[in-house]
Amino acid sequence: METATKVCSVAYCDENRNVYEQRTNKRGTHSEQLFLFIEQLQNEHDFEIKDLDAVLVSEGPGSYTGLRISASAVKGLLFQTEVPLMGINTLASFAMQATRENPKVNRIHSIIDARRVHVYHQQFVFADGNLSTEDEVEVIPIKAFEKMLRKDDVVIGTGLDRIDQQVLSKTGTFGIDLITARSLISLYQAGFSDFYKQDNPELFEPKYYASNQVN
Repeated sequence: METATKVCSVAYCDENRNVYEQRTNKRGTHSEQLFLFIEQLQNEHDFEIKDLDAVLVSEGPGSYTGLRISASAVKGLLFQTEVPLMGINTLASFAMQATRENPKVNRIHSIIDARRVHVYHQQFVFADGNLSTEDEVEVIPIKAFEKMLRKDDVVIGTGLDRIDQQVLSKTGTFGIDLITARSLISLYQAGFSDFYKQDNPELFEPKYYASNQVN
């Protein structure tokens, strides 16, 4: 489940590794669409939640409201089941999607619009088939982010329209159309375990930043 931005996406992977998705990017529809998407996938592919190998949820950073909706959803879905819950770094999943779109990419900047004059940011490196980072998730000023960009970097996420377009023109860019729950599955199946961990559904809390952390 991917609800960290205005995108609401639910993806299901069957035993043959075929992936199916229900998705919308209309703002403010998460609470209406999330369970509907889950139900549609269950009906179309004939599975029950208790039969799944794992449930993957985008844990943030991102929209407080969107993250809380998915956190509440997994608590209900996994109640009295033995299905593992995996919380996945949202920005790492963005970076994973960038590698699928451009396997030759090296340096990836995943961002989410944090409003005011900031973005959530984390930088990744993709080399020899491995995705890694030495950075923590940060809320940084857009101007500071622009100074980080180098020729042939890739930027993926939301808020691209707020970045200086001349600076952005020397990079590869992937916008909101590539934000998808499919990337959570890809990252998990690739075994990049630095970016996900198992959580107790009853205690699961998303990783969001309060507004007072955006100065």
